[in-house]
Amino acid sequence: MKQFHCIPFALVILLAACNSGSSDNKDAAATDTTAAAKDTSHAGMNMNTVTPVPDIPAGAKVFFKNLKDGQSVKSPLKVEMGAEGIKVDTAGMPMAGVGHHHLYIDAGDSSASGMVVPKDSTHMHFGKGQTETTITLTPGKHRLALQFADGIHRSYGGKLSAAITVDVKK
Repeated sequence: MKQFHCIPFALVILLAACNSGSSDNKDAAATDTTAAAKDTSHAGMNMNTVTPVPDIPAGAKVFFKNLKDGQSVKSPLKVEMGAEGIKVDTAGMPMAGVGHHHLYIDAGDSSASGMVVPKDSTHMHFGKGQTETTITLTPGKHRLALQFADGIHRSYGGKLSAAITVDVKK
């Protein structure tokens, strides 16, 4: 029986690449304004024993602390991310009641539960446990969404997401 040893290796490389907390987005360049956090990332993970997405604790929610839906703002924009009923921590081995934030910029309101959050110019990862950032947006309306995910960036789905629209003024 053949075993595919390259699959766990490829997953480790993909997950490690997802853990920076910054983005190369021309319209939404971000600067992390939080103190540096210890990045435990995926140390010691055995990709052959990845568990299902942990259950969401009752009453857990994520929210924008300093922004409201429909708010007029100026760029650059400080984004403060909140969570209640679930612990914000660094990326790493999935654990019950723990995860970290992702910020979607004009990229939908949430990802399906269990889907790995993409890492591109519209999906920012905060795998070091950050709870705030500063982004630069072009003038006009933008949809911002918080998506909470487990230690290996698998979405908790719409139950742990929050989305708003902001109007960026010149």
